[in-house]
Amino acid sequence: MPIYHSLGNFPSKRHIVFKSPEGKFYYEQLFGTEGFNSHSSLTYHVHRPTQIKEILKSVDVTPKIAIAKNIKPLLLEGFKLKPADDFLESRIDLMVNGDCKVGLAAPRKSLTAYYYKNADADEMLFVHRGKGKLRTFMGNINFVPGDYLIIPRGMIYQIEFESEDNKILYVESYAPIYTPARYKSSSGQLLEHSPFCERDFKLPTELETHDEKGDFLIKVKKENMLHDIVYATHPFDVVGWDGYNFPWGFSIHNFEPITGRVHLPPPIHQTFETSSFVICSFVPRMYDYHPQSIPAPYNHSNIDADEVLFYVEGDFMSRNNIKEGHFTLHPKGIVHGPAPGAMERSIGQKDTQELAVMVDTFRPLQITEAAMGIDDGKYYKSWVE
Repeated sequence: MPIYHSLGNFPSKRHIVFKSPEGKFYYEQLFGTEGFNSHSSLTYHVHRPTQIKEILKSVDVTPKIAIAKNIKPLLLEGFKLKPADDFLESRIDLMVNGDCKVGLAAPRKSLTAYYYKNADADEMLFVHRGKGKLRTFMGNINFVPGDYLIIPRGMIYQIEFESEDNKILYVESYAPIYTPARYKSSSGQLLEHSPFCERDFKLPTELETHDEKGDFLIKVKKENMLHDIVYATHPFDVVGWDGYNFPWGFSIHNFEPITGRVHLPPPIHQTFETSSFVICSFVPRMYDYHPQSIPAPYNHSNIDADEVLFYVEGDFMSRNNIKEGHFTLHPKGIVHGPAPGAMERSIGQKDTQELAVMVDTFRPLQITEAAMGIDDGKYYKSWVE
């Protein structure tokens, strides 16, 4: 996260003695990324954050691959996935590679019986449906539909929902998720041409500090294994922290679209980036305003990236028969473009109310068995007139 933030109490210098009003030591933890070479925060705990009491069962959660080398455009009907009460059980990996996992979750219940930590990947949770609160040891973030929640790897968290109708698009990234470098100054400030600014971010508030001992179950995901680990103290025992590495949120509705006289390419929609993929936001916007413009995207070769689009709401102008909750995959190696008739009907239109999230991966995606279970089976033929 390229801005400084702090909550609670912490000493005036790093790595010096810090005690409670009762004279007890607080314990410092560096919560960092990329070794010691990138963003980090210093957290101060009531108890040592290292107290493993037991390591219980470990479960293999490796996604089952149906197609390892895919060339077929797909349409996945995401809402056909069955909801589940448990937050982790509801998460279904649909497309994966060595850099990321893309999936959909429909949890009915809040995550309160245990705590969760992804030790391998940053997580991006896009809230399609549902309201609630992300609770972490670095503070809490309230969320509503349209919010992206960025959760750094190693973050211990729970999530609370206000109802049972929840839909979440998620991406797990083995590289850190950042805002795009081209939007920022050399020191990290978002520049004037950026489609959003620091004022739009949802930063952690409401720091919970629990001074409790007992048995606290944390499920830790590492190398496609889910480990049950019991800690002797409450994981939310931070009294204060400061730094640049923390969970944060951003609403897709605060993305300000970039427009032009003629059609502009997908990078204008970019919202997040890693070294191996980008995430883009398609939002309501004015169409191109050249008198002879064609608002629909031109045909283009997918040579460098697999393109995944998740349709949130509205009428996506370049496709036919697309519904809320659908995924489309346009794999690298095949030219793709607007569906038959989409180019023609876009001419003369003034705006669009579409809302969608796109993930472009630089390495090919493998398709899971769960994804093939919701494939419509005919999308690859949809360009035939």
